[in-house]
Amino acid sequence: MNTDKDRTAFRTRAREALLAAVQGLVLAVVVLPCGVAFLALTLVSVALVPLGIGLVTTPAVLTGVRALADARRRLAAQWCGIRIPAVYRPLPRSANPWTRTVALFRDPQVRRDVLWLPVDMTAGFVTALVPAVLVFYPVQGFLVGAGLWRAYVREPGDTYWYGFVPVTGPVTALGAAALGALVLALTWRLTPRLLTAHFRLARAVLGGRRGELAERVRVLTETRRDAVDTSAAELRRIERDLHDGAQARLVAMGMDLGTIEMLVERDPAQAKQLLAQARRNSAEALAELRDLVRGIHPPVLAERGLGDAVRALALRLPMATEVTVELPGRADAPVESAAYFAVSEVLTNAVKHSGADRILVDMHHTDGRLRITVTDDGRGGAAAGAGSGLAGIERRLGTFDGVLAVSSPAGGPTMVTLEIPCVLS
Repeated sequence: MNTDKDRTAFRTRAREALLAAVQGLVLAVVVLPCGVAFLALTLVSVALVPLGIGLVTTPAVLTGVRALADARRRLAAQWCGIRIPAVYRPLPRSANPWTRTVALFRDPQVRRDVLWLPVDMTAGFVTALVPAVLVFYPVQGFLVGAGLWRAYVREPGDTYWYGFVPVTGPVTALGAAALGALVLALTWRLTPRLLTAHFRLARAVLGGRRGELAERVRVLTETRRDAVDTSAAELRRIERDLHDGAQARLVAMGMDLGTIEMLVERDPAQAKQLLAQARRNSAEALAELRDLVRGIHPPVLAERGLGDAVRALALRLPMATEVTVELPGRADAPVESAAYFAVSEVLTNAVKHSGADRILVDMHHTDGRLRITVTDDGRGGAAAGAGSGLAGIERRLGTFDGVLAVSSPAGGPTMVTLEIPCVLS
């Protein structure tokens, strides 16, 4: 069993190292020519600004620099999971070329993009190329050990240096092969880390501390606005439910009681009927108030926690639902409430749209994050985006810095993962 695991881990590391080498080689091939071209164009355009020509060329060149930086940001997120913030100031739409050029130069993010070009051409080029060298350089050592040394050592006394190993004949060629094997052994772990270092260098220059703070402020502003909108919508829903439900029944009950006062002596039988109707209205109003309170904050959630609340929610579903909970404590009440209603919305969507026969819910807390995964065996095709119910869940979680991930290929299954950073008591 351990041998199979070791083989699987070795293959995984080998694939990661080879993939990182290929990705680094692609970056190195693109980095140098694009960086040199855009840096040269930027310098020339800036030099031509006093002549007026640069007022036309500079915005176009800086737009290209921004496109290059955005491409690096996308690759950093896709290849290494490194997010590089970008906070550009909006440009005036009806501005003359001079105002537009000045606005670009005053944008701190644009200046960071231009500063990133020479860094990317030098240190960025090296950190992108080294992973490819570490993977492909040992191949030459193996070829030297297999006989390629004869192409380098043609006459007695000639020496070919492979790294720090002098190759003069078949015996020393084996030393080159041994060095290649050593480099290859180090490659499995170093290559992915070096590629990550390349993108971290890009983040240090492109993002900067101010960029991260500005991005954080932007996210907090959006989540605060979403939280206010959600609270306002919830208040409107409560007012509507009270007005259309319990309030109307209580008004009708009051009218019935007034009629009963007039009929209690003249027509006792009719008064008894109205009393029974008033009793039914009071019971229905009480049931509606309980449903309304349960929709605001379920009592089982307050009393027994998120795990039991989700189990109770699953019991009311019309399909087989299995809930697994591994929570050593309880989160704060607002976090539990957000997680509960997010899971409730996901389960409702699964019942309505998935056509599934079975739902699995897994809840656990690890690395300071509450993670909830809802999986169904339905038809798939779900997507988080504008116009879908999942977008509302994403906004609800965003108030707590939570994230939503959806995996739903056509034909299923659908897996919805919710993560909220929190500490359990």
